[in-house]
Amino acid sequence: MMTAGAAPILDSAIRSVAEAIDRQFDLLLTIPEDSRARLYDAMRHSAIGGGKRMRPLLVKASADLFAVSELSALRVGLAIECIHVYSLVHDDLPAMDNDDMRRGKPSAHKAYDEATAILSGDCLHDLAFTVLVEETTHPDPFVRCELVKALALASGPAGMAGGQMMDLVAETQPFDLGAVTRMQQLKTGALIDFCVEAGAILGRIPPEGRTHLHGYARDLGLAFQIADDLMDVDGDPERAGKTLGKDEAAGKATFVSLMGVDRARDQARALIDQAKSHLRGYGQEADLLRAIADFAIARDC
Repeated sequence: MMTAGAAPILDSAIRSVAEAIDRQFDLLLTIPEDSRARLYDAMRHSAIGGGKRMRPLLVKASADLFAVSELSALRVGLAIECIHVYSLVHDDLPAMDNDDMRRGKPSAHKAYDEATAILSGDCLHDLAFTVLVEETTHPDPFVRCELVKALALASGPAGMAGGQMMDLVAETQPFDLGAVTRMQQLKTGALIDFCVEAGAILGRIPPEGRTHLHGYARDLGLAFQIADDLMDVDGDPERAGKTLGKDEAAGKATFVSLMGVDRARDQARALIDQAKSHLRGYGQEADLLRAIADFAIARDC
């Protein structure tokens, strides 16, 4: 699963990025001494601790290809994590997936209440773009504008939110493999694609020079989702930190239900090999991206 020498690189990077993101959230979400305190506390509950911060890690890994400053990569990673956490808060609501646990602790609407959870998700969404537009993220305003546009597209109806709508429809309509693939390319893949492209945007690489990164992100995103579907079938809920088996219980089509466990696992491995092939023009500077690809299907949580 892991390539030789990849695990230490990945373990160190995961630890470093997770700690840095938590520190940034701690600074940004200082609880005010007024009636907004409960809102800030709910944001901290969802944002700080838990999760491997794979999206910020991908931003760092892609930024490494172009010698981007660590601070710029961290701030873009923080922005994407704001979007990711907001999506989890809203996804867990009774009107959506109705999940009581997230990252090993009660979901925001269970720890607080639905209204507070909704507002906390809204604020995390807003915070993402506040971070991106600040000069500290990048001195070039054109780079900052491109980051804002790319993240807005990846998180809106042509990306994550559109995929979530398809996921809701999948509860009442049968989806074939093509429809499931399209849904996951939007729901999961669009944000992963942003993470990988972000390093190139920060490095001022023109769009025509990013094709291989989009290929890597596309294949990684699908493999990551197949691994999630496999985990949903035979994973450990305690390690996953969330309820498993809900898609099967709801009768929703997944890669595993449509392909079977063995074929799905083979497809995930093939996608990871293909993802890494898009990086063949790079040397050691792409080792973290390669390690992340291996981890996508080796993880158990």
